[in-house]
Amino acid sequence: QVHLVESGGGLVQAGGSLRLSCAASGIIFRIDGMGWYRQAPGKQRELVADITSSGSTDYAESVKGRFTISRDNVKNTVYLQMNSLKPEDTAVYYCNVRALGGRWVEYDSWGQGTQVNVSS
Repeated sequence: QVHLVESGGGLVQAGGSLRLSCAASGIIFRIDGMGWYRQAPGKQRELVADITSSGSTDYAESVKGRFTISRDNVKNTVYLQMNSLKPEDTAVYYCNVRALGGRWVEYDSWGQGTQVNVSS
């Protein structure tokens, strides 16, 4: 099983910055994609950013130019640097990791979620 632990959420004023981290642990042979999703109250979960094993990135249009996703393959950790935050960025942010784990099983794992609140 691949276990994810997120950190870095909190309350920030509009225009401010936060950095989210998500560390993967367990028996991991290979991590493929890593990403961040978010879910605001009353809305569906949506992709925020994704990064492949080769470093290719993809962003939601609403966060392009403000958010940056990165990964540390030694630490099995993915980060989301969020700048110029807006009240509409308020949501629970979830980490997602696709990995080859113990017993050569492909895992699609989710973090527990971390709350981000942006005040106006």
